[in-house]
Amino acid sequence: MALTSLLVCADAEAVQVLTRVLEDLGIEVESCSGLETARVRIGEEAFSAVIVDCVEESAAEGFIAEVRKTSRNQSTVVVVMVEGRDAVSDIFAKGANFALYKPISRERAEHSIRAARSLIRQERRIQPRIPVQSRASIAYPGKEDAAATLVDLNDRGLGVRAEDRLPPSCKVYFQFSLPENSSVVRLAGEVMWQDAAGRVGIRFAQIPQGSRKVLQSWVQANSATESSADPVTAASPADDLRMGLTAGLGLLTVSAADRRKLERQTCRLGAEVFRAASRAPIRCTLSDISEAGCYVEASESLPVGSALEIVVRTDEAKFCLAGTVQSAHPGFGMGVRFNLRNEEQKKQVQQLILCARAEAKAGE
Repeated sequence: MALTSLLVCADAEAVQVLTRVLEDLGIEVESCSGLETARVRIGEEAFSAVIVDCVEESAAEGFIAEVRKTSRNQSTVVVVMVEGRDAVSDIFAKGANFALYKPISRERAEHSIRAARSLIRQERRIQPRIPVQSRASIAYPGKEDAAATLVDLNDRGLGVRAEDRLPPSCKVYFQFSLPENSSVVRLAGEVMWQDAAGRVGIRFAQIPQGSRKVLQSWVQANSATESSADPVTAASPADDLRMGLTAGLGLLTVSAADRRKLERQTCRLGAEVFRAASRAPIRCTLSDISEAGCYVEASESLPVGSALEIVVRTDEAKFCLAGTVQSAHPGFGMGVRFNLRNEEQKKQVQQLILCARAEAKAGE
């Protein structure tokens, strides 16, 4: 089923920008300039997203409340266009999920609409998640062994409450035990969305075979007991609305440290890692790279502080990069900081980043 949107806005320039962004992201657009026409349409059609300009705040809040009362659109993702942050909490309380700050730019719109699209797809999840309360230890760029709480899961992904906001679209490494099961589950996943209340949606990226068996067995055993639960998602639409999901805003307000992380180039480059004073290679894959370091995916990880050499061969060149392990995730890989001693080594890293970008474009 195609994704559809209702754009309620009288600003021709903003409509043009948003229409281009929505269509580029595969979302069909129906636009209207006034709330009266929009009220009729939300009663007639079900939309994947409703985007409304809050130029008249009270009228817009009333419209959002009406959207939530309709049988067709009560779970629709609502994006609001606002002048500033002061009124955002009130609008979220009325049922908005995301906010776009004016003036509307393509970059801002694309960040927020991408986040909204991820939520739309998450809400259309075919396989239900099972509610669960279990403590977990997580690690991600800049953080090791952070505490978190699992709130739901299936064998493809999970929901978690984290104490701190995670960097957008980062890889997260989990370690936890499930209720009535003493086996430790270790896995890696990717952040798909997160909200202002600290809830994060994770899609699994890597699961070692042992952990996969434990997870699948637990899900199968507990699925039957959840047959009477909501078949789409463990949390009700009203719960998500009250939380005021703001993943799109997070991309606009990250700290300087997180902005550095966002500059990493994702990639899938085959490589070999050599320990200091050893010529026995560890076969691995670089999953992201920046001028400061990279992440190495490998079944074997080295202790934090270990010196190593990474060798990457492309069709055109061979790159040899020295580094130090900054974080280790057994069964998944390790974060490495480059030790660049001269300009020639810096140029090698820059060339490798260009190779990664070319690979990414070729795969689009």
